This record gives sequence, structure tokens and C-alpha cells, in this order.
Amino acid sequence: MKKFFVSMLLVLFISLLGLSSVCSAQQAWLTETERARFETLRIVGSEALFNLDYETARKSFKEMAVAFPKYPAGPQFLADSLWIETLYQTRRLQSSLYGDDDTFYSTSDDKADPATVEKFRDLTRQARQLAEARLKQYPRDVEALYFLGAIEGLKASFEEAVERRHFAALKDGSDAVDRHREVIKLDPTYHDAEITIGLYDFTVGSLPLPVKLFAGIAGFRGSKKRGLATLERVTKEGHWIRDEARTLLIVLYAREKRFAEAAAYAKELAAKYPRNYLYRLEAADALVSQAALERAENKSTTTTAENEAFATFDSLLKDKAVRDTAARAFDLIHFKYGEALMTAGLYDRAAKEFLAAAEVPGAQQGLATMAHLYAARALDLAGKRNDAMSQYRAVLARPNVYDAHDQAQSGLKEAFKKKLT
Repeated sequence: MKKFFVSMLLVLFISLLGLSSVCSAQQAWLTETERARFETLRIVGSEALFNLDYETARKSFKEMAVAFPKYPAGPQFLADSLWIETLYQTRRLQSSLYGDDDTFYSTSDDKADPATVEKFRDLTRQARQLAEARLKQYPRDVEALYFLGAIEGLKASFEEAVERRHFAALKDGSDAVDRHREVIKLDPTYHDAEITIGLYDFTVGSLPLPVKLFAGIAGFRGSKKRGLATLERVTKEGHWIRDEARTLLIVLYAREKRFAEAAAYAKELAAKYPRNYLYRLEAADALVSQAALERAENKSTTTTAENEAFATFDSLLKDKAVRDTAARAFDLIHFKYGEALMTAGLYDRAAKEFLAAAEVPGAQQGLATMAHLYAARALDLAGKRNDAMSQYRAVLARPNVYDAHDQAQSGLKEAFKKKLT
């Protein structure tokens, strides 16, 4: 259950950054002059978030909140940037890091910071109250309904990926979809609202059968096929959030083993947002997975996709811009490179990358622990049992994260063996 939600709902935030201008019969929420200023601030803040520049994003959204105190965008976008930065700091924006290995899940690790939770709730409360006040005055206001749905969706994302409240996230996600379906009924051209509907459709449609049956009884229903089709439509017909829909599809295509399509979108967005190294990592991950499929089909030892992935990792490690703006990212880059090499059967090289991840100055402690564990496994697979045991002991000497100590104890008792697929 948790594995499913982390890979799906961690990216729900991207349905919140776009806001279409709405023409309606009632008095406009913002004048044309105000709308122009709002758009300038929104674009600056949105592009900053895509480029992992949280300080610039916050500055833009704070200015927005002051300039338009009766408009919910300011507090909502501030809540959005707060939660995205929280995910980034805990490495949950790199979806593949948490998508494949059950050992990365725990009921006790990565507890939410109470101050962050309280600040997030305060901001979303402010945004909701402003949207509700508008609806009391204009009950069929499409923009206000869109905001309410976006706020519920943001709450669902936060509840899942930060607070780990899985069914609360499902409920708020459902409420978000209901609001955005109302938007589409009132204005069928408001395609930005469809991103929430498409993600929810895919999410519920992907639930394991026992959970899906329970969800169906509770009134939650979805379809993976319909959800993907909706999101693909948003990439073509959405107003402001085409890139957000593409970002979602990177994750969902990878889940559906459509790795070539995932890599294509990741490379496209990496070129558009060059300071966001995560897109390049996502592209490399998808290429590695595509190479594994090709290797299984063709029985070849290397593939073009794999070579491109390795070149991507090498370029990231040499990239001065990444070093200047995200130096702490190098532990993650080395770790993911190690995983790619391990998948390719290059165990000695993989072990070196894992150890390099652990040795990066300021490396995240949890990731460093897992890097030692994975280095041990790679060394076992390379036939270097003594070196592997040394790394298992290094894991035990570090603070436990997830079930790393249990895995290390198992590794000391018996050499790690590659799982047959």
C-alpha cells in the first residue's frame, strides 16, 4: 500500500502550479492589470520550483500573497513550495529512489517535522477560506472551484508523502477530483483541471485487487487506461500545466514499463529546466530500465540506452552547474549510478559508486547507510566476500535506517544473491 502511494502521490503537487485565466459573467476576481502582475509572479515562482530554486519561489509567492490578499494563490503556492522543498530535502522528489525496493519503507523513519506540518496546514487553511468566501458570493465560480480542488489535492499529497496518512490522502484526493469534475462540467475547456482527474483515475485503477475492492465499496473507482489518456490530453490541450503533466507521465510511464517514453519526456524537460538535475536522473533511470528490457529480449551484453544512461551519469558528475547549485546532490547521483551499473552486472564499478556516494561531504546519513549496504551487495555479487562483509559491518556501525541493520545481518550470514526475474 505505501509503496503504491509514494510512487503515485508524491508528484500530485504538479497539478497545482498552473492556473488558467477565467472569463465569466460575474465580476472578475482580478482586474486585467492585477492578472498581468499575478501571471508574472506565477511564472517566476513556477519556473523557480521546476529549477529547484526554493528561495526565489518563496519570494515570488510571498509577494503574490501581499499583492492579492483576497486571492488564494499566494498562500496555496507557498504551501506548495513548502511541501515540495520538504520532499526534496528527504529525497522523495527522486521517485525511482523509493519505487522498487521495499527496504526503503518504514513506519517510523522520516517523521514529519511538527513545525512544517503546522505551517503547511495554516497556509492551506488560508487558501481554502479565501476560495470559499468567493464561492459564497459566486457559487458557480470556476476559478474558485479549481482552487478548492487544488487545495484538497495538495493536502492529499502532503498527508501521503510527508505525514504517511494513506487513507486520509485517498479521501482528500477524491474530494479534489469531485471539485475538478465540477469545474469541467461548468467549463469543458478548462483542461488544467483534468490533470487531477487523470492522476486520480490512474491511482485508483492501479490499486492492488484487495485494496481496490475495499476502495470500490467506499466509492473510490478509477481506470489506469483512462487516467493515462486524460494526462496525455493535458500535455497537448492544457493551458499552463503541460510540463506538469509531462512530469507526471515520466513516473507513470515508468510504472507501466514504457521506459522509452518516460526517458523522452525526462530529456525534454531536462533541456527546458537545466538546473533541475532530477530530470536527468529520471532520464538515466528510464534508460537503464529500457536497456534491461532490451537485454532480456536480445540477450545482448550492452545496449545503446545503457550507454546513454552511463554518459548521463558521467556528465552529471562533471557538471559545474550541478556542483555549484546542488553540491549535496552528488551522493544521490553516485548512488543512482551504482544502481545502474549493478543492473548492468558491472558489480565492481557499482561498488565504487556506492562507496563514493557514502563519502560525499555532507551526504544524507540515511542514503549513506544504504550506500554501504548496496556496496556490500555489489561486492558479494563480484565474488569479493571479505570486502562485502567489511561493508555489512560498516552498516551496523551506523544509525539504522529503514531495515538496513536487518539486511546487513542477513548479509553477514549469507552472501547476497541476485534475484531471478
